[in-house]
Amino acid sequence: MFNHILVPIDGSETSMFAVSKASGLALAFGSRITLIHVIDNYPFIGVGADYALGQNEYLAAATSSANAALARGVTALAAEGLHSDQRVIDGHVVHEGIVDTANALGADLIVMGSHGRTGIEKLLLGSVTQRVLQDAPMPVLVVKGG
Repeated sequence: MFNHILVPIDGSETSMFAVSKASGLALAFGSRITLIHVIDNYPFIGVGADYALGQNEYLAAATSSANAALARGVTALAAEGLHSDQRVIDGHVVHEGIVDTANALGADLIVMGSHGRTGIEKLLLGSVTQRVLQDAPMPVLVVKGG
């Protein structure tokens, strides 16, 4: 049913629940899994040139965090006897990075966590999951943190 599952992870427990759900689906359907972490390369846009000096440090820390999150996902999948591909995606808009990568890789399902923000927090911070649901042409399974 699903040949290729894309799982965006950020290192949170919620994203690890998504890895667990994707694992069960992959075992049931014989699916491939690709884990991704999208890094916002331009967090300093609009804050002035003085802050751009910290961009290299930010990118190094973000890449390290991405690799740690991916390693955690790989370990969880390996415990279930599953292999996965992993990618760090550079992008300014996280939801676009997820959808574009899913399209480019031919994924036919995205499994991702939702942090369950509501009210003013959701309004101010937005929801990557909500935007992926709106923009992705393939099914999206949303896993809530437990």
